[in-house]
Order: sequence, then C-alpha cells, then structure tokens
Amino acid sequence: MTQLVNIDQIIAEKVRTLAIEQQQQVLDFVDFLLSKTQKVEFKNADGSPMSALEAAGDIVGCVEGGPGDLATNKVYFKSL
Repeated sequence: MTQLVNIDQIIAEKVRTLAIEQQQQVLDFVDFLLSKTQKVEFKNADGSPMSALEAAGDIVGCVEGGPGDLATNKVYFKSL
C-alpha cells in the first residue's frame, strides 16, 4: 500500500509542474483509461438485464434492401 501512496504522490507532484493545458491532457487521458475499464450495462425499467435486441431497439431492421437475416449466406458458413 505504501508504494501506491508514493505513486499517487509522485503523479500529483509531476502534474502540478505542468501547464494547465497539459494538466487537462493528463486528465483527459486518465478519463480515457477509466472509460476502457468501465462496463456498460443496459437494464430494463425493472432493473433486469436487457438483451442486445432490446438495447438496439428501433435501429433493428432499419437498413433497406439487405437480407432479412444475415444468416442467409450459406456459403459464408461453409467456409468456417
């Protein structure tokens, strides 16, 4: 735990020496790193997990002229 505290202190000290614009870049980078580790969960109004189909909602089937089911290309499945 001591090492973690020291790292926090070292980072804070070094960031304080930077210009405001550079400090903002550091903050943006930290936010980026945090966003990569956060898991987004979609839930229904009752708190139950939402399926991918429910989450996609009104964009499902919005493409005109394509196949109704992407699994209709049997040649693709034979090559797997």
